[in-house]
This record gives sequence, structure tokens and C-alpha cells, in this order.
Amino acid sequence: MHRISVADLLSQYAQGRRDFSGITIENVDLFEANLEGINLADSQLNQAYMPYANLSYANLQNSEIVEAELGDIRLYQANLYQANLERTNLSRANLRYANLQGANLSNVNLQGADLYNANLSDANLRYADLSGANLEQAKLNNSELSGCNLFRSKMADLSEAKCDRTTIGPEGY
Repeated sequence: MHRISVADLLSQYAQGRRDFSGITIENVDLFEANLEGINLADSQLNQAYMPYANLSYANLQNSEIVEAELGDIRLYQANLYQANLERTNLSRANLRYANLQGANLSNVNLQGADLYNANLSDANLRYADLSGANLEQAKLNNSELSGCNLFRSKMADLSEAKCDRTTIGPEGY
């Protein structure tokens, strides 16, 4: 991995570069940045500050984005396959059609997030807060939902997910 500054990233992106795989960025402040289609696979963006950013169609496969502030971010159809997002704020995020298969979403704030038709198969959602989230059509096969808060969520089928007595189910479940 090589380090890059936020200024260099934004400058190179504006010039047409999209592949930034394997980078490390410290003190990331990308508030409202438009980085649609960027490739940040295998990158480290820990403690990033990216509210209201647009990373739709981005590739974040195997990336580490721990303890980050990503409230209201757009990750529409983003690839977050096996990404580590532990303890990140993704409240009200647009994750429609996103691939979160095998992702670590433990202790993540997903309150009010839109996960319509997202792939959460094999994802770790232990102690995640999904209250008020839209999980309609989401794939939850073999996902870990122990201790997860699903209160007032719009739900997909939980029959293939791993829930226990600490899981707070949505109304009607």
C-alpha cells in the first residue's frame, strides 16, 4: 500500500484517474466529494470523514474503513465485498444494490439506511443498529444478526439469517 494525500487523490480523480486500489489515506476529509466509480479496492481509509459523499459504483472490495463518519453517503451499487466497516456511521446511507457480501459491519450505525436489494450474505452485522433501515429485497443468507437492532426496519426474509435472543426484531417478527 502506498500513501496518498486527499489533495492528490482529488486532483488525480479530476484528471480522469479512477484506479486508486491499495492506497492508504490518513485524515481523510471528503465531505460532499463526488468520487463516483472510483476504485479503492484493498485500501485503508480508517477514521475517514465522508458525509454526503458520492461513491456510487465504487469498488471498495477488501477495504478497511473502520470508525469512519459516512452518514448520508451514496454507495449505490458499490462493491464492498469483504470490506471492514466496523464501528462506522452509515446512518441514512444509500446502499441500494450494494454488494456487502462477507463484509464486517459489526457495531455499525445503519439507522435509516437504504439497503434495498443489497447483498448482505455472510456479512457480520453483530450489534449493528439497523433501526428504521430499508432491507426490502436484501439478501441476508447466512448473515450474522446477533444483537442487531432491527426495530421499525422494512424487512427482507430473515429465515436464512443467524439471529438469537439478543436480536431486536422488526414489528411483526
